[in-house]
Amino acid sequence: QVQLVESGGGLVQPGGSLRLSCTASGPTFSINRMGWYRQAPGKQRELVADLSSSGITNYGDSVRGRFIFSRASAKNTVSLQMNSLKPEDTAVYYCSANIAVNGIERDYWGQGTQVTVSS
Repeated sequence: QVQLVESGGGLVQPGGSLRLSCTASGPTFSINRMGWYRQAPGKQRELVADLSSSGITNYGDSVRGRFIFSRASAKNTVSLQMNSLKPEDTAVYYCSANIAVNGIERDYWGQGTQVTVSS
């Protein structure tokens, strides 16, 4: 059973920084893609950043230049360094991964971690 566990959310003032981490456990031998999405109240879930199987890191337009995505050498752990945070970054952040288990690919999601940017 694949599980994604996030950590690192919380409350931060505008202009501050937070770091999120996500670790995938279980049969994670074939991770095709891993990254972060977020969903603010009343809005659709949107891409924050992810790493494709081809090794390309994609960033959402609203976070490019402020957030930094990284993947640990163990490959089943990813992090998101969030800098220069704005109130509009307030959302639940979800870790996501596309993993092949027994030859079947599917998307897995973490439970989400709340990030609140407020003074």
